[in-house]
Amino acid sequence: QVQLVESGGGLVQAGGSLRLSCAASGRTLSNYAMGWFRQAPGKEREFVAAINWIGGITYYADSVKGRSTISRDNAKNTLYLQMNSLKPEDTAVYYCAASRRKAAVNTKPDEYDYWGQGTQVTVSS
Repeated sequence: QVQLVESGGGLVQAGGSLRLSCAASGRTLSNYAMGWFRQAPGKEREFVAAINWIGGITYYADSVKGRSTISRDNAKNTLYLQMNSLKPEDTAVYYCAASRRKAAVNTKPDEYDYWGQGTQVTVSS
């Protein structure tokens, strides 16, 4: 079993940038494909970005494509999400997740087996 802890969230002005991190413990991150999801108040959890176990394949939601980059450092057991040109509609709690379907990029919450507690991102206009 893997434990995930997100960090890097905060308050930023529109147009700014944030880099989220997700530190894994318990098992090596390379055992999993990884993803980022977000959930705004009153809305369902939505897919943001995904990466396969080695980092060779990535996939993004249309809402963040071109503004965000998902990456991983398996040696450091850490997943990242670099977000640029942030918009107020990016405001949400951001979650990282691990999937045993390691070769794929997984876009649905039920394809993931482990979740972090989330980190708040607030973008002011």
